[in-house]
Amino acid sequence: MEEVRSNNDVVYRCIYHVVWCPKYRRPVITGPVDARLKQIIVQVCAERDAPIVELEIMPDHVQLLVTVDPQFGIHRLVKAIKSRSSRLLRQEFPTLKTRLPTLWTNSYFVATIGGATSEAVNRYVQNQRNA
Repeated sequence: MEEVRSNNDVVYRCIYHVVWCPKYRRPVITGPVDARLKQIIVQVCAERDAPIVELEIMPDHVQLLVTVDPQFGIHRLVKAIKSRSSRLLRQEFPTLKTRLPTLWTNSYFVATIGGATSEAVNRYVQNQRNA
């Protein structure tokens, strides 16, 4: 059973499965870009007190299982991750500027994992590379 967290107003256990892709679903998240993106995501989540349950980065998409305070909101966390990572990765890896007008698509997928056990979703995310 996942940890129950709280702030001054709310006691919660909100775990979200989030998936987002580079523009045109181009397979640009490889090698050093992959490693740097992981660092950025971990840093943003730590700053927002949003513990990462699981993180898997594929060349053409990112899958994240994360616990988020419902008062902060998953939309604000995803926006923070996507904006910071786009800015930093495009500065550090100029080839991303030439291949894409923006790094990420505007959209993303999000679902709570209430309908499935977290172990089942964890296995799904962990096995992305084997699929």
